Amino acid sequence: MRTTRALAALGIAGAFVGLAAPTAGAWDSSTISVDPTVAGRGAHVAVNVSAHECKGGGTVYSSAIEHGSATLTGTSNGAHANVKVSHNASYGRHDVTVHCGSAGSITKPQALTVIGPSQGGSGGSITSGATSTDIAIGTGLVTAAVAGGGVFWLRRRGESKA
Repeated sequence: MRTTRALAALGIAGAFVGLAAPTAGAWDSSTISVDPTVAGRGAHVAVNVSAHECKGGGTVYSSAIEHGSATLTGTSNGAHANVKVSHNASYGRHDVTVHCGSAGSITKPQALTVIGPSQGGSGGSITSGATSTDIAIGTGLVTAAVAGGGVFWLRRRGESKA
């Protein structure tokens, strides 16, 4: 009789653990989303956390955002914050960490990429310039093209007289 009760209690406990496991596994880095994931300095990005642990709000941390942190506002699905990318943020990828009350902290690695200005303009020709070898090769190609065109023109001219 005692064995039957012990097995029944073990089965019920196993069912509770099985039902609770998906809930516990939901609080991971995939619950954090950043939109847009690529932004320039001074741009605004939205950080969304889709986890019931953050319904009461929390804090988002990143080296890319102004002041290093921002307050998350609780929503029915989790939490949300609009943050500004710092004007001093280094270019490249940055981690985003979310802390929600007693649930602890979760970090999403490389969630936000800060991009810089493009290198436009002269294509680098001002700083590096053409070498004497480049000029000699270009001059040779132009000379060959002119000579080839002249021969072709003289030959066609001779055919029209005949």
